[in-house]
Amino acid sequence: MMNHTLKNHLCKLPIGTVIVGKWHKHAYKIVKTLGNGANGVVYLAESMKGLVAIKLSDNSTSIASEVNVLKRFSKVQGVALGPSLLDVDDWFDPYTNRLIPFYIMEYIEGEEFFTFVKKRGKEWIVILMLQLLSALDKLHQEGWVFGDLKPENLLVAGMPPTVRLLDVGGTTLQGRAIKEFTEFYDRGYWGLGSRKADPAYDLFAVAMMMIHAYYQVKFERKENARQQLLMIIQADATLRKYRNVLIKAIDGKYKQAMEMKRDLVAAIHYDDLLQKENHSPTKKQNHRKTKKRSGIIETTLIVVTLLFVYVLYLYGQVL
Repeated sequence: MMNHTLKNHLCKLPIGTVIVGKWHKHAYKIVKTLGNGANGVVYLAESMKGLVAIKLSDNSTSIASEVNVLKRFSKVQGVALGPSLLDVDDWFDPYTNRLIPFYIMEYIEGEEFFTFVKKRGKEWIVILMLQLLSALDKLHQEGWVFGDLKPENLLVAGMPPTVRLLDVGGTTLQGRAIKEFTEFYDRGYWGLGSRKADPAYDLFAVAMMMIHAYYQVKFERKENARQQLLMIIQADATLRKYRNVLIKAIDGKYKQAMEMKRDLVAAIHYDDLLQKENHSPTKKQNHRKTKKRSGIIETTLIVVTLLFVYVLYLYGQVL
């Protein structure tokens, strides 16, 4: 955790401040703030190679851990997990007369998850979640859990649109205690699991992001949290399609991200099949035939009933 006074200072560096690495001598000119958290602040900066993102912190252990994660990311083939690591150095801060560790990473231009979905439509939610599950599977195979998984830490960039993971500060080695979390997406907050880092921890957060994305508003936890989440899933027509997948993720039944991905794909295909059947000509013809048969039977019953009543009437007249 950063020193409070130093954190305030690092979060308020003037635009135009030039940060020069003590060891590599590369210069970075601050353009604007991109974000800040418990372990540092991230700025957009200009460099000789174009725009980059720079993270500064007085916590050298935290910086070293995040650098290690980004190095691991770069070794994973076939999927872009997060920003590329470009430089690691120290900056002598004239204000505090201290060396401030920092690292430089790729600046990813894109849109936040919710912003993208709002513009493009809810049909993109599942597509992006499938991409996210593929990325998480690679990360889990490397022995890590992302930890603080939430919409703010997802960016949709490029063509075709691709999910990228941001802010690796919460990334934790499996088996250890989660370093950073946001309550709404944390299974510990909902009383549905521990904060021990395992793949199921991330998959619970994926389920909560889906629920939040379709439900559109955050909601307060109630006494019976699991029942509350089930009722919310049941109340939304789209969430109901993925009910079994979401419940398994909430209950921690998935041990691997690819298991959840396979079930999600199967749910999509099953829903598509139902829609095709409901709109197929054969289905409509069968429905019309069934309706016609029901009408004939109903008419016949009415006629028989009337004849029976008429016979009873005649019988009464004779007596």
